Amino acid sequence: MVQTDSDAERDRAETDAARSRRFQQLALPHLDAAYNLARWLCGNTSDAEDVVQEAFMRAFRFFDTFRGDSARAWLLAIVRRTWYTEWRRRGPSHDMLEFDDTMDDATFDGWSAGGADPQALLIRDEDTKRVHEALAQLPVEYREVLILRELEEMGYREIAAVADLPIGTVMSRLARGR
Repeated sequence: MVQTDSDAERDRAETDAARSRRFQQLALPHLDAAYNLARWLCGNTSDAEDVVQEAFMRAFRFFDTFRGDSARAWLLAIVRRTWYTEWRRRGPSHDMLEFDDTMDDATFDGWSAGGADPQALLIRDEDTKRVHEALAQLPVEYREVLILRELEEMGYREIAAVADLPIGTVMSRLARGR
């Protein structure tokens, strides 16, 4: 039986739809982790949003090349490479951007979702601010492995895959960064 142009177009549309659904199932659950990494690398929400958008477009474009076990590690590696490409384009002077210390606010009208008292919130906010300031002072190669380990709770192998580093280098950077 000969396939017509309309049959080929329908098959291609069905294949594209299946690919899109698979991408959504594998990549979209990691959108928050991608944004968190980009936010820490960029230092501000606007650039982080741009990096994540570009990274997701790249990930979708090259989704057929994904062959790993961890879509999260694959996606975060793309976010990292996208940020490095942009950072190199702008120059290293953008490495130490001011961090938005309000981005982790989990409060509503002054009270946390857990109902913590104002003094506990003040202490938590001060601790969060000090951690953010300390992270912002680190060179990016130490900051990124700390973010992936401590905030994203990734294992050494996953971090090594994301950062394209040997596990020993990941461990060394974690120790020096801490």
